Amino acid sequence: MQDRPLRGWHVAAMFTGGFAIIIAVNLALAFNAVWTFPGLETDSAYVASQHFDADRAAQEALGWDVTLDHAGGTLRLAIAGPGGAPVRPGIVTATLGRATSVAEDRTPRFDWDGAALVAPAQLAPGNWNLRLDLRAPDGTPFRRRIPLRVPG
Repeated sequence: MQDRPLRGWHVAAMFTGGFAIIIAVNLALAFNAVWTFPGLETDSAYVASQHFDADRAAQEALGWDVTLDHAGGTLRLAIAGPGGAPVRPGIVTATLGRATSVAEDRTPRFDWDGAALVAPAQLAPGNWNLRLDLRAPDGTPFRRRIPLRVPG
């Protein structure tokens, strides 16, 4: 086997190839980060922060215990009041979607079954979020993002 000398163009090709790989990976990651970004959560974070503590205190005063389950193609949202009795809130908005993308977002149609809110939902395995904006019977707003893991 004959040894070939390392020439200048070999070094330039290795240098250029290495940086091309780094730049290609960075561009791919940046493109995917922008492509999957779901958007703004609020128009003005500063304005939202001014009411955050009061809104949180009002929600906590309700004493609700919220649970979300998915089984057999049915989404079940159970809300228990301070005594454990089921609570039937008014639904302002409910959005079910993936944690990192809005491509699969949907609005479940909840019905009251006497103990919980239920909706049909065929979900692929993975992480999902239910973003809720509810109203208590006394008019208190209740907002939550509830994570849901669907096993695969």
